[in-house]
Amino acid sequence: MVVPSPLSIVARAALHLRDAGPATVTELSRSLEISRTSVENAVAVLIDSGLIGDAPVHSGSGAGRPARRYSFHAAVGTVVGVDIGVASVRVILADLAGRVTMQRTFAGVEDYVGGAAKLAAVIDDVRQTLAGASVPASKVRAIGVSLPGIIDDAGRVTLSVVIPEWSGIDIGSQLRQAFGCPVAVDNGVRLAAVAEHHLGVAQLVDDVIYLSVGNRIAMGLILGGRPRRGIHNAAGDIGRLAFRGLDTETGQIRWQTAATAAEVFDAARAGDVAAQGELDAFVDELAHGIATLIMTIDPAMIVIGGGLSGAHEQLLGPLRAVLPHHLGLPFHVPLAEARLGAEAAAHGALVHAFQRHNAEIYRIDDMPVPPITPLRGASAAVSESTEENE
Repeated sequence: MVVPSPLSIVARAALHLRDAGPATVTELSRSLEISRTSVENAVAVLIDSGLIGDAPVHSGSGAGRPARRYSFHAAVGTVVGVDIGVASVRVILADLAGRVTMQRTFAGVEDYVGGAAKLAAVIDDVRQTLAGASVPASKVRAIGVSLPGIIDDAGRVTLSVVIPEWSGIDIGSQLRQAFGCPVAVDNGVRLAAVAEHHLGVAQLVDDVIYLSVGNRIAMGLILGGRPRRGIHNAAGDIGRLAFRGLDTETGQIRWQTAATAAEVFDAARAGDVAAQGELDAFVDELAHGIATLIMTIDPAMIVIGGGLSGAHEQLLGPLRAVLPHHLGLPFHVPLAEARLGAEAAAHGALVHAFQRHNAEIYRIDDMPVPPITPLRGASAAVSESTEENE
């Protein structure tokens, strides 16, 4: 369990205005249980930072001028989350209160030749999204980036099987130069796990295995409430080791009765005996690998994301039934379907930007990551094609 450090008075005042709404100095003093003078000093700092300003005054029946109220200026800056893959690029924009204000999906980078062309396409996707939302580049406070591969703590791609042209490239630095703001880069599956922990099905659960099952199998870990990177930033890159039958070079899942997983699942639903047999064998092998991970990590929850989670109970029902036979344990580990679907990694990138560049985003210290609010009506459906991003 992560125990947060005590917040400064300035951060506590800003947090209250951000998450609870406008208030007067007297209301802040009462709610925060601190002196009026301390609140007035904090408010002065927040006004100077541009984070707060005057709120509409409530008209009252009493005599005298109404007390001055302050509100959080969420629209003063924008934070960007980007999920990069060969099949798609997703870009989301959020205000400083964590409310997603724009979300767009573009073609992936697969058809661009060379690492430079792929990066230029992503930069153009972000610029188009900003322009569509009428957000000038000067308002972008930070960018979070999700991409497939092993990423070091500085944002350099150590290795990417999916986008090999970027192996050894400091993508974070390239994007910092393009947009003139801080950039935080991490592995896509790890950031999908972060999103499910922060705003998805695994909220309040501190030890989580997030398993992305799509064209490949990959894992993201949340341990003690924090994403686990490992000393070499490779924690979770277990697909070809923990799960047998995958392509040893690419980690691709091999299907025999049809060309794609979607076709295998469709055929099994239609009563095809061979497809159902292949699906049963796949679920059994998946359960074997998950059991190995459970015995290694002892998590509180398993979250299944990725393209195949879109099969819902056709995959999860048999998996729940088979898993205990591989474990043989006297306790049950909950297995849940991911809530955010194909949008998980982009939202995780947004959370990552808020976590890594908190001071640059808010221009004060100690502000916690906001509760990210996705666009209302945004689809959480997942198709197999989206999972090349992970």
